[in-house]
Amino acid sequence: MANVKYIGVRFKKAGKIYYFSPADKQVSAGDKVIVETVRGVECGDVVLSEREINEESLSSPLKPIIRVAGEKDMEQLERNKKKEAEAFGICKEKIKKHGLKMDLVEVECTFDNNKLLFYFTAKNRVDFRELVKDLAGVFHTRIELRQIGVRDEAKMLGGIGICGQPFCCSRFLGEFQPVSVKMAKEQSLSLNPTKLSGSCGRLMCCLKYESEAYIELLKTTPKAGAIVKLPDGGKGTVTDVNLLTGTLKVKPEKGDNLVVVKKDEIELIKDGVMKLDKNELRALKGLEGK
Repeated sequence: MANVKYIGVRFKKAGKIYYFSPADKQVSAGDKVIVETVRGVECGDVVLSEREINEESLSSPLKPIIRVAGEKDMEQLERNKKKEAEAFGICKEKIKKHGLKMDLVEVECTFDNNKLLFYFTAKNRVDFRELVKDLAGVFHTRIELRQIGVRDEAKMLGGIGICGQPFCCSRFLGEFQPVSVKMAKEQSLSLNPTKLSGSCGRLMCCLKYESEAYIELLKTTPKAGAIVKLPDGGKGTVTDVNLLTGTLKVKPEKGDNLVVVKKDEIELIKDGVMKLDKNELRALKGLEGK
């Protein structure tokens, strides 16, 4: 089969990338384009310039872009932004009026002005049927309320992480990746909830970045508790491991002084087991959620 041309389009900053056919139009990265999506007609930013792919690799045919955004389209975007700001204030008032235990995070107006989406967080399930009726009566358009998690909230609102950089999720992460406490344990990090969690109260996304490298190092490095044969022929127990340098602290069977050796200098007799104790699991409960 022949190759087909495609471009990558985002509808939100650091959002997921969707693929479309440029058709016969000249499109470059940074352009705004009007496309048809499952939500209707939308305006997005081209983040991947034109490239080619074998047609057999596609699960379904690419939809063509409708047009490159023009002056009227930009004016429509400005009107939508004003409508979103107005809708946010009105929705906050309606939430207070109905006494609902929910926090409004963001309002989004589809490009074709066919729907208003209200994103909110709440600890429990919320009956917002009356709120939807009120909002529909004010805006005379389709209303949709979506409950999101704390990670999505952080992505939408943005902020500065403990590293001093803007949140990864709001800067470049298109989709959230699963992050586990096991990753922190594998990286020999302090299992302190305040040090492992981001502003969202969940495990920091950056724990995922070097996870594969640490997994590979663990395959060739004895774990704490391992029994090893030392260069002098004696046996000892590994008490501490530095995965990045490959340095081990070993307590010999004979003698009280710890010996510092490289992993290549010893012979593994029996490896240790990496595990989380009950107290650690209790302290970190809930950090892996959405």
